[in-house]
Amino acid sequence: MTTRVMVVDDQAVVRAGFAAIVDAEPDLTVVAEAGDGASAVELAAAETPDLVLMDIRMPGMDGLTATRLITAQERPPRVLVLTTFDLDAYVYEALRAGASGFLLKDALPEDLLSAIRVVATGEGILAPTVTRRLIDTFAQGAPQPPSVTGALSSLTPREREVLLHIASGLTNAEIGAALGVTTGTVKTHVNALLSKLGLRDRVQATILAYESGLVRPRGTV
Repeated sequence: MTTRVMVVDDQAVVRAGFAAIVDAEPDLTVVAEAGDGASAVELAAAETPDLVLMDIRMPGMDGLTATRLITAQERPPRVLVLTTFDLDAYVYEALRAGASGFLLKDALPEDLLSAIRVVATGEGILAPTVTRRLIDTFAQGAPQPPSVTGALSSLTPREREVLLHIASGLTNAEIGAALGVTTGTVKTHVNALLSKLGLRDRVQATILAYESGLVRPRGTV
């Protein structure tokens, strides 16, 4: 199946570059391009892409607002945030708004394509070290979400254990090795806990684990 991608960036040259990289792949195709958040929201509803490459800092409606509106649509695509800075408060807020991950704009073409494919399959993508730096920097000052105590208490002990490993940035294979179970079993636990918590992917699970206090940022008691 071909993954339908929309590219959003206020710089035409950058936008064209990303589009060219994506369109050169047989399993990927660019169905729309937008230069600002407002246009991205309209095009996402009209073209129903599978995935949106979203720039954060744009004039007018920024990528944060656009991400929140796009992920709230009836048939929401997954959003992969593109940013110049890996420690950017907007990135953390975009993840809370529903983005499935983020990538630096200076990433190699093969890394960009790999990220698109990973996110399109339903996984989130954040390098473990970047996950920890984002959480350490912003989670302590983030507004607390509505109570999730009931949802967390619905998890089985093993699902809770898997959630802790997800929040540490481990892959399914790494979690399986740590728990002594197969990758397929880990996937079953991941799907179950995401369903119980009402989350789209493991990136949102990581955010929830920190914001709920289940996992604490480094340097806190």
